[in-house]
Amino acid sequence: MHLAQLNIGEILYPMDDPRMAGFAGRLALINQLAERSDGFVWRLEDEGDLDGATDLRLPGAHDTLVNMSVWRDVESLYRYVYLTAHAKVMKDRRNWFVPLKRRHLVLWWVEAGHVPKLEEAADRLAQLQANGPAPTAFDFANPFDETGRPVTLPSVKKLCA
Repeated sequence: MHLAQLNIGEILYPMDDPRMAGFAGRLALINQLAERSDGFVWRLEDEGDLDGATDLRLPGAHDTLVNMSVWRDVESLYRYVYLTAHAKVMKDRRNWFVPLKRRHLVLWWVEAGHVPKLEEAADRLAQLQANGPAPTAFDFANPFDETGRPVTLPSVKKLCA
């Protein structure tokens, strides 16, 4: 089994707006960092991808960027998100993204080799938003292992030690 993830962000400005340059200019490097990270399996890309899947959207969400990837396990993704340059870029997210009052990240287990589709990911996010964390749709605060058992992730401080 592998871990799939979707996270979304409602952009404040069009991607080609100069106010998005701080985000757009780092995207290719952050994606390359993900691809070189231990545990990385796959990420969503659009045609001619250089800077991510910035042309792809969830159905009916024209201002919402999507990021979807597959990882070996929860810990690998957690390390990438919180212990790499990715965390530094996301500290500045309020410059580029609307603060969301709803869940914007969902994790779920897929068979190794399965490439999730955006519709599948949207369904998982809707499950999490409607019902809260469960083995079929969860987040870092309430993770489950591939057998459906709740697990505890080490704190970021512990991972840095």
